Amino acid sequence: MLGETNPKLAEKGVLSMPDTTVKKHKLIQYANGRSLEEINGTVEVPHNISFLKALFMYSGPGALIAVGYMDPGNWSTSITGGQNFSYLLMSVILISSLVAMLLQYMAAKLGIVSQMDLAQAIRARTSKALGIVLWIMTEFAIMATDIAEVIGAAIALYLLFHIPLIIAVFITVFDVLLLLLLTKIGFRKIEAIVVCLIMVILVVFAYQVSLSNPNWGGVFGGLIPTGKTFASSPTVGGSNPLQGALGIIGATVMPHNLYLHSAISQTRKIDHNSEKDIARTVRFASWDSNIQLTLAFFVNALLLIMGVAVFKSGSVKDPSFFGLFQALSDTTTMSNGVLASVAKTGILSTLFAVALLASGQNSTITGTLTGQVIMEGFVHMRMPLWLRRLVTRLISVIPVLICVSMTSGKSAIDEHVALNDLMNNSQVFLAFALPFSMLPLLMMTDSKLEMGKFKNSLWVKVLGWASVIGLTVLNMQGLPDQIAGFFGDNPTAAQTDLAHVIADVLIVIILALLTWTIIELHRGNQRLAQHLKTEGKSSAVEAAMVDGVDNQEEN
Repeated sequence: MLGETNPKLAEKGVLSMPDTTVKKHKLIQYANGRSLEEINGTVEVPHNISFLKALFMYSGPGALIAVGYMDPGNWSTSITGGQNFSYLLMSVILISSLVAMLLQYMAAKLGIVSQMDLAQAIRARTSKALGIVLWIMTEFAIMATDIAEVIGAAIALYLLFHIPLIIAVFITVFDVLLLLLLTKIGFRKIEAIVVCLIMVILVVFAYQVSLSNPNWGGVFGGLIPTGKTFASSPTVGGSNPLQGALGIIGATVMPHNLYLHSAISQTRKIDHNSEKDIARTVRFASWDSNIQLTLAFFVNALLLIMGVAVFKSGSVKDPSFFGLFQALSDTTTMSNGVLASVAKTGILSTLFAVALLASGQNSTITGTLTGQVIMEGFVHMRMPLWLRRLVTRLISVIPVLICVSMTSGKSAIDEHVALNDLMNNSQVFLAFALPFSMLPLLMMTDSKLEMGKFKNSLWVKVLGWASVIGLTVLNMQGLPDQIAGFFGDNPTAAQTDLAHVIADVLIVIILALLTWTIIELHRGNQRLAQHLKTEGKSSAVEAAMVDGVDNQEEN
């Protein structure tokens, strides 16, 4: 575990404090200090307090992480899963949530024990070139997620206030003003706001599902995976359960969430010379994360149930957020009498739009913080949070504006389906980036040199490797269909063949980059082991980083 900053380390610019000679007014500054330095260690947790009080003090980072598991992309895949396959894919939501809990536990533990976020830990062991590649890759993943947030927020504004869709897309850019306000109020208050927004989403859908009186036998039966869960034979509109399962998995396990959690887990002030204090922080961080991800599981499960309740009759032809909103206010499409009676008031559709807007706004905080983490960690650059958010959002709105403009002369359903397809197809970047966060995370938390007594236990190691390999294989397996989705709902045979060729090329690139990453991480760990023998445990990590920079300069 890291101690005070090594003078030689500071000289080399590795994990030293930020360069104080840089003028404060510059928009882009050199950054190589602690992860998210402005909030690192700012929340003090008293000792000798009850379990519940301690849990309350440690709660918050898990809520910021849970946001990524209930964004509009998750909404779309869960609702579609219920619409097409009834309760069959409930088990996929459950398994994805359990895998997410395991990965987020390891991410939080890495940050707490090593005092580095995942991006910093990777960069400390790898070359500058690889750091830039991983940074660009993760930025694309963040932008892909932000596209879903833009679409979700714009649709919510359109549904609530009847603002033209293209204007609503432009309005989403101004959530940077919300971010400016949030940066002034302190991290604990930001956590509280996110928790409140999550509760709004949960309560809205719990209320709607309670009215729909679902088939609870089918719901609980769907939690047990069967051979049909991952069947590849077409069943509904040419799609199959395997494609639906891959969509849910891809939208659930977010690569950038691992970077964020490893950073914000360090917001609690702890004594790193006390293994007891570290163990306490890891334990409560795990409680916090698991509780919040359990809430995220319920939200996604409720969305799938809503998809069954609203679309079961087959009378709703618009398979998008617009269609669900209209169905929640149109009693003729309801397959349940109680739900239909409440729909007459218009409250169901309004609550749905409010929850959709809340989901989109949550990303204002988490997406920006994640971008800052990877920028500082991989390329040692820092910019104001508001500017970072503005740049990301301006890039993200471009494909949405193009999509809206190209479909403006077509039917409403065509426009809605096009936006839905754009949201789903953008997730291909998540599949591309996911292995490059999962694999290094597992390698570093499994290292006794890095983690000491906090290294992964045998069962965590086994489950971790099974999750990493399984998710990577499934994401690669789903690449051809995801790429084919860019050609529309009914691609030609030639387009399908082209999609498979592109997917094969991408898989080769992924495997080559993974091999490069593994080799460099292994060499970095060897440097750590070498310095451990000569300089002692307290300075081994810092010394190895200095040696790594020396090697990079020589090359």
